[in-house]
Amino acid sequence: MATRTVTIASSVGLHARPASLFVEAAADSGLDVEIGRPGEDAVDATSILGVIALGAMHGEEVVLTAEGADADAVLDRLVALLSTDLDAQ
Repeated sequence: MATRTVTIASSVGLHARPASLFVEAAADSGLDVEIGRPGEDAVDATSILGVIALGAMHGEEVVLTAEGADADAVLDRLVALLSTDLDAQ
């Protein structure tokens, strides 16, 4: 299982548009991907409701995990998304 820790860069956190873009990318990967705060239960990264309910705010760290072929590459792409202020684009 591959794991990455990343800081949320979007100014409004992982809500609305940033959450939607993240969930879409996680779903497109075809892998089992989860996201959560360090030390807390993770949620399915392909669930928009789960990701928004996580309530991850700007500047908070989250942990991503993925299992399957190319898990490292998938997580690298998801980290790149979360490391970008998606609201500014």
